[in-house]
Amino acid sequence: MDDSNISKNLGRPQSGQKSGQPSGTVSGNARPTLKTIAYMTGLGITTVSRALKDAPDIGVDTKERVRLVAAQLGYQPNRAGVRLRTGKTNVIALVLSIEEELMGFTSQMMFGISEVLAGTQYHLVLTPHVHQKDPMAPVRYILDTGSADGMIISRTLPDDPRVALMTERNFPFATHGRTDMGISHPFHDFDNEAYAFQAVERLAARGRRRIALLAPPAKLSYYLHTRIGFERGLATFGVTEAAMGRVTSEAPLDDIRMQMQALMQSAEPPDGIISISGSATISLVAGLEAAGKRLGHEVDLVSKQSADLLNWIRPEIYTINENIRHAGRELAKAVIARIDGVAPELLQSISGPVWSAMSPHD
Repeated sequence: MDDSNISKNLGRPQSGQKSGQPSGTVSGNARPTLKTIAYMTGLGITTVSRALKDAPDIGVDTKERVRLVAAQLGYQPNRAGVRLRTGKTNVIALVLSIEEELMGFTSQMMFGISEVLAGTQYHLVLTPHVHQKDPMAPVRYILDTGSADGMIISRTLPDDPRVALMTERNFPFATHGRTDMGISHPFHDFDNEAYAFQAVERLAARGRRRIALLAPPAKLSYYLHTRIGFERGLATFGVTEAAMGRVTSEAPLDDIRMQMQALMQSAEPPDGIISISGSATISLVAGLEAAGKRLGHEVDLVSKQSADLLNWIRPEIYTINENIRHAGRELAKAVIARIDGVAPELLQSISGPVWSAMSPHD
C-alpha cells in the first residue's frame, strides 16, 4: 500500500466491523497504537515496530513511511508496555531544587537536557525539591520505585550521600558539580575557582583593594572551589577581603540587600564585590545604592550569570557567563552514556568562565 492510499483506509470497513470503524484505527479519543500504524500503512505490526526502532533490516522508504504516519497520528510508545517488555522506563529524572531564582537557571538546564533527549527514546521528568528538606528523599523514591533509567542531580556536596547510594545501587547518574569522596562518577561542573580568581584580578586591575565575596553555602562543593580561587587571587594581587558576614548567595534576597547596605555604611566598606549568583547581584546593587554608593565609581562589582541580563539592567557590572544550557546538554549525554555502560571517568567535564561581551571595557 503506498502513501496515497493511507487516508483511504480510514473509512474502509473490513469484514465483521461497522462502517467508519476500521480495525486498528483511532476511535474517539483512543490512543494510536502499533496496530493503528500497521493498518494505515498496510504493513505487519512487527515490521512497524522494527521500523520505529530503526532496525537495519528494514528499508529506508519503509521507515520513512512508518515514521510519517506515526508523527501524523501523534503516536507515542506505551511506557508501561515498554517497561514490561524491556525493564526500562525510557525516563531520565532531573532532581532540581526549585527556589527563588530570577535568571532562568531551571529553564536553561531543562532546555539543554531536552535538546539531547529529543534525538533519543528518553523523556525528561522533573522532580522538584526544596533544598531545606531531606535531599535524599527524591533520590530514594526514584530508586525504590524504579521510575527512571537514569538521574541528574545538582547542589552536590563534597561527601554526597546521594552519590554514595546511587553508586551502591549501580544506578546510572550524573551530577551538576563535583564531589570529593573517592568515587568516580559522571559530572559536569563550572570552574568556580577560575571564576573567583579572574574576578579578583579584574577588580585589582581597577584599583580595588578591599573585596567582598558573596559565596554559596559552605556545605556545597562549589563553595570550596570558589574560596580557593578567591584566596589565591587575594594573595596574588595583594588585596584584602571585606567579610560579608553570614549571608550567602542563597539567603532571602531582602536579607542580602540589607547586609550589603550595612556593609557599605560600615567604617571600612569594600570597594570591590564578587557575586556567585546573578539573582543575588540584583539585591547587592540595591543595597549598595541604598547606602549612597555609586556602582562603577566608589565600588565595582563582578558577577556570574546564567543569562545575558545583568548588563541590560546595569551596564556597569562586570559579568562572566555560566552556560547552564550547555551544562544540561553535557549532563544528558553523560547519563545516557552511563546507561549504555561507558566508564564514569570518561564522562566528566568542566566549563571555564567566559567574560560577557556586554561587560564594561576598561
